[in-house]
Amino acid sequence: MAAAGLGADLLLANEVLDARRLGALVADGARVTLAVDSAETIDAAVAGGVREVVVDVNVGLPRCGCPPEQAGALAEQARNRGLAVRGVMGYEGHVVGRPDEAERARMCRESMEFLVAAHEAVGGELVTAGGTGTYLLNTWASEIQAGSYALMDSAYAKLGLPFEQAVFVLASVVSASPEWAVGDAGLKAFGMDHGNPDLPGSNVWFCSDEHVTFGPPRPVGDRLLLTPAHVDPTLALHERAWLLDGDEITGSWDIDLRGW
Repeated sequence: MAAAGLGADLLLANEVLDARRLGALVADGARVTLAVDSAETIDAAVAGGVREVVVDVNVGLPRCGCPPEQAGALAEQARNRGLAVRGVMGYEGHVVGRPDEAERARMCRESMEFLVAAHEAVGGELVTAGGTGTYLLNTWASEIQAGSYALMDSAYAKLGLPFEQAVFVLASVVSASPEWAVGDAGLKAFGMDHGNPDLPGSNVWFCSDEHVTFGPPRPVGDRLLLTPAHVDPTLALHERAWLLDGDEITGSWDIDLRGW
């Protein structure tokens, strides 16, 4: 992103234990902010040459982030090491996919109460949080970390969000029977943690290594546009994305972080 001219203000919303590559970007003129949630990740930022951080706070998702009540002390520790603390980060990832909007809003508010309290202790201009499922509901954050909205997937589509599906996996029917058909894209083509891909007008039965089985059947040779249930890990399985305008291929994008 920095090489593409987008290095004016980049946030790596994760902890790392070796920040030297990030520090090299800073030395080249990019502004990079890193998430920290421990003494070890603060040490990594300092050793790597990163100058700015946000304190990552656990707001209910059992993943990264310090307990909210420890955020202030962690920020003081970072400042004592010479880092600029820009604020707090807290990802309500356990909330963003909740199908009921009222429940999503309630849980988002509960999560952000933790983050707002942490921000009072930490200070700084940033309260960075949110995702595609809560972008409109999260009125506490000053920066929304939505990403999936740009291409979308079937899991988020079920929430009725105002974004169109823009990425598909193209497959061909390679086998057909009276009750089902088989396409040549399976577990090796989709991120499956959110379930099977969708195929409009059909019922996807299951995916195996190289195949997707669905019904009612379609003729051998038919082309299928399958919608991934989870866009991020699906893209990481492919070398490039082909750009379409209707049925015309207009270009391609290499997927630089394939396999990440």
